[in-house]
Amino acid sequence: MNKSDKKIITDIIGDMIKEEHVQQMKEYIQHGNITTYKHCINVVKLCYILDKKFDLNADPYVLLNGALLHDFYLYDWHKEGLKHGLHGYTHPDTAADKAIEIFDVDEKTESIIRSHMWPLTLFHPPKSKEGWILCVADKLSSMAETLWMRK
Repeated sequence: MNKSDKKIITDIIGDMIKEEHVQQMKEYIQHGNITTYKHCINVVKLCYILDKKFDLNADPYVLLNGALLHDFYLYDWHKEGLKHGLHGYTHPDTAADKAIEIFDVDEKTESIIRSHMWPLTLFHPPKSKEGWILCVADKLSSMAETLWMRK
């Protein structure tokens, strides 16, 4: 990723990543020793790369904002408890609800956040190219973080 690509990403999500609730994602572990914040940044970058490499012409604001907020649930999913026991199934809705509450995201961004765990969330398939890009990028990033990015 070159300097120009990094600037485009920063121009789109730069203000959002400074927001205190987004910064709270640094307090929670996602995969191995990767924080939820770092995971979401990895997914943002991968979404941008996939969109550019395959010339998909996705809406960059929807794609990158959705990627940043796709795991915006703000709790430790590793802890036992009824609410978090079905984390894989429930966190997309929690993240979307928080994204609406804190950032007033639009319907398309909300939709890609809610669908990012498909096919696990069977009845919420991606409905847009941005949704499909996020779904693929999240799975690729999660696999890399789980298998190769552990210390």
